[in-house]
Amino acid sequence: MARLLYLDASARPGRAGTHEHGSLTRRLTHHFISRWRAARPEDQVIYRDLGETPPDPVSGEWIHAAFTSEERREEWMNEVLTESDRLVDELVSADILVLGVPMYNFNVPSAFKAWIDNIVRVGRTFDFDPSNTQEHYIPLMTGRRAIVLSSRGGVGFEPGGELAHMNHLEPSIRTALGFIGITELHQVAIEGQEIGGEVLATSIREAENKIDRLVEGLLAQQPEVLHSEKADDSRLMATEGA
Repeated sequence: MARLLYLDASARPGRAGTHEHGSLTRRLTHHFISRWRAARPEDQVIYRDLGETPPDPVSGEWIHAAFTSEERREEWMNEVLTESDRLVDELVSADILVLGVPMYNFNVPSAFKAWIDNIVRVGRTFDFDPSNTQEHYIPLMTGRRAIVLSSRGGVGFEPGGELAHMNHLEPSIRTALGFIGITELHQVAIEGQEIGGEVLATSIREAENKIDRLVEGLLAQQPEVLHSEKADDSRLMATEGA
């Protein structure tokens, strides 16, 4: 049994094509999850809606608590880290991350950045060993895959495109997740939302076709995955704030 962590970071409620003014990235994540569950209904999906309920941003108290060793933490520190611990636990339990992340001003939405800041945690998702002369930072989240499903108002943000140098979304996600050990990252994006018409319609069709092929490929590579010993009766868990 595989476990999927399914996140939506769009500030728009609803899905494009189903709800008025709905989100394109929510459409893509729903498409991916629907295809996956059709093939593997026994797999568990953990859902969190970052757009509706963003994680708290990192504060001075958070930093103090996170960089205090667990055995020396005071009770208030544990309370400050409660949300972060919950987000990290969801990540640790997952085999595949399905991330719906629209481009806002050339980068990720603030809600998604808050999630990144909460899950990149020393002692939880990476370790730091200053005595190691080869590698001070040790990733702890290896063996997982991430699917980044995005949308952009304009066109040309793909690698090699005329606006690729302005796309800081996928590179920033790849850097942060790679730092904690998630180096296999697949990306699919819709472009042309501001243009609309056939440009947008074509981009949506192409993105959904890419997702179909991606799901087929992942299923072929991963017929049985991790965490079978942790399986329970839940198939879709909507977490707090979802």
